[in-house]
Formats: sequence, structure tokens, C-alpha cells
Amino acid sequence: MGVVILLVMAAGVAAMLSRKLPTAFALVLLAVVIAFLAGAPLTGKNSVLDTVLQEGAPALAATMIAILLGSWLGKLLEETGIAGTLVRKIVEFGGDRPVFVALGVLVVSALVGTVTGSAPAAMLAGLIGIPAMIAVGVPKVTAAGTILMGIAVGIPFELPVWQFFSTALDLPIPTVRGFMVKLFPFALVAALAYVLIESRRRGVEHTWSLRSVQDKPRARERKPLGDAPWYALLTPIVPLVLALGFELAIIPSLLAGVLYALVTTTRPRDMNRRLLRTLYGGFEVAAPPITLFVAIGILLAAVNLPGAVDALEPLLKAVSPQNAVLFVLVFTVLVPLCLYRGPLNVFGLGAGIAGVLIATGIYPAVAVLGMATSYNQVFGVADPTSTQTVWSAQYAGVSPQQVMVRTLPYVWVVALGGLCVTATTYL
Repeated sequence: MGVVILLVMAAGVAAMLSRKLPTAFALVLLAVVIAFLAGAPLTGKNSVLDTVLQEGAPALAATMIAILLGSWLGKLLEETGIAGTLVRKIVEFGGDRPVFVALGVLVVSALVGTVTGSAPAAMLAGLIGIPAMIAVGVPKVTAAGTILMGIAVGIPFELPVWQFFSTALDLPIPTVRGFMVKLFPFALVAALAYVLIESRRRGVEHTWSLRSVQDKPRARERKPLGDAPWYALLTPIVPLVLALGFELAIIPSLLAGVLYALVTTTRPRDMNRRLLRTLYGGFEVAAPPITLFVAIGILLAAVNLPGAVDALEPLLKAVSPQNAVLFVLVFTVLVPLCLYRGPLNVFGLGAGIAGVLIATGIYPAVAVLGMATSYNQVFGVADPTSTQTVWSAQYAGVSPQQVMVRTLPYVWVVALGGLCVTATTYL
């Protein structure tokens, strides 16, 4: 039966890759099929309806709330002009020096990446940052990749991501935080290397082709905002300082960031309207990832059923490397499987595989955390199907595949570093 379940998982990957089914729908369907194959009854204990669907759907509720708050804060950064001010100040500081401008935009992208991920983060940093980089001669592919590599620097400190891995892998937040701190230097060095090497290798390109960016319909035209106060620019680091420095819980930390952004930029009589307007906007941004996390929770409930664990355990134990060196080599080679919504994408079938590895006792949960977060650094930058990659590439006037080719070597090294830390620390 374990072989049949694996074949069903492969069929699910094929359905997602071919876009026959949206990822969330495919994961729910896959979960129901796995549950029936594992011998789960329709109702009752360890059942399809009561356990997989009813208990699985809200299993990642804390992550969903964190995603919503992060999206809310992201909308506030946009509406209050905080994000735009950060980028403009950095660009002004860099002047007409391409490398300095790119490094400055990288820093802003990293700060925004700690607040919210995916396309919203790319847009907050890239709406101004990408045209500014292209204008001073940064090649278009390098400009798009700089935004993504910067977001990847912020991912280890993105609080909703901490909450997701904590809930999905049943690990305490301090454990997740501890590994993320270890992963951060690899992401930072890779991002700096990307900007410095790609800028030198490709040289300056004065294409004067901002029309290629502007000809295509992008975001809605907005009235330019004035600069936000200097103290409001600290908003992105407020939740991080509270969560990392004072070890405050994630949801209160994000709420504190929301309140700080509001108080430092908004007159009292306008606060109510701005709060509601940005909250509703945050719901719109958060809806797709929340839907995905509902599906992931259902899939995790299915693969953790006793019947599924018993069926998959002997197969996975036979093929999973136990030696630390082999662990690093095998899972480094398998890095591309997290691209194109592949089976090791943690925001897809990879979450189910992670759940199986933990439930069967093949690897400790902290080792699975190390593997999953390392792969997430690759997916968040180089996957041509991820929303932030598609948006950044199209806004810069290049294809997502071009961006993948340029960025993949750098984030592959990040994944290697994370896997090495995992093997030496937890295996």
C-alpha cells in the first residue's frame, strides 16, 4: 500500500506541474485519497471527515493569522509611504553608482522580507527599486534577482514563516528561531555575492529602456506619497526586535508593528479609516496563502494517520540516507525538486513528505526543519512559478526562467549550507 500512496503523490505532483489542478485543490484531493488508501473510516477517530478534513483544516490557524497580520503590516508599509521612502532614500544615497544602488535596494528588500513574503514584498521593494536600478545601468535580470535575493535574506526572520514551521513540524518557536539565525549568514553572503558578482560579470547596461517596464500594465496608478518620518522607517524591524530580541510571541509582535506604523504616520482622526482600509487590503493579499495553508493542514493530517505512517515507514527508511555526509549529498542533489511546485516544495507536497519523515521517525523534527527551511530559500528566489519571481521578472522586462538561471547557483549554495548545519547539528 505504501507504493500505491507514493504513486498517488506522484500523480498529485504531475497534476500541479501541469496546472490541471490548483495547488490547494490538488493537496486536499491528495489528502482524501491517501486517507482512504490508509484504511481510514469515513467518520470517527482517525477518519477522513472528522480527522483529515475537520481537524486538518484549522491545524495551521496560528500561521494563517500571522500571514494576515504580516499582509496587513505590508499594506500599511505601502499606504503610508514607508516602503517607498526607504527605497528612495537608498537610491538617493547610491547616486549613479549601480552597485551601491543595487546593494541599497537589497537591504530594503531584506527589511520588507521580514514583514511579508511573496509578491507583496517584491512589489513593496521593486516598484521603485527595479526602475531605479535599471536607470543607473544595472542589467534587468540582475535587478529582478536583487529584489528576490534581498527578500531571501529576510525570509529567515519572517515571523509568519517561523509560525508555519513551528506549527507544521510541532516544534517550539525558540527551536525554529535558533535554526533560522544559523541560516541567515548563508542567505546574506549569497545575496551580497549575487549583487557583486553579477554586476561585475554583466557590467553596466545603459539600455534606457524603462519603456519596457512601463508599457505593460502594472499596479494601479497612485498619487505619489511624501516621505514618511524617519522614525516610521523603523517599522520593519519593530516586530523582529520584539520577537528575536525580547522573545515576544509572534502575533503580538506583528500587532505591535501594525500599531507602530499607524501611530508614526497617521493623524488620530484618520487612524480608524486607515486601519480598516489596510486590514481589508491585507485580507485580499493573504487569501491565497491562507487557502494554501488550509490545504497543507489537511494533507498533514492525512499523512499522519496511523495507516499512512505504517505503510510508508519501511519504504522511506529504505531510501533515506542516515549517514550525515550522504544526507548532505543526497538532499543537495535533490534541490531542484523544490522548483516548479515539485515534491520537495514545502508549500506543497513537501509539507506532506516532511510530516511523513517526522511521523515515521526517520529523522528528528529539527533535522526536517533544517531541510525544509533550506529548500525554502531556493523556492522563494528561483522558482519560476512563485508569485514573487514572476512579478519581479515581468516588472523588469525579463522572463522568470532567466531569473532562475541567474539566481539558482547562489541559492543552491545557501541550501547546501543549511543542510551542512543540519547534518552537523542534528544528525
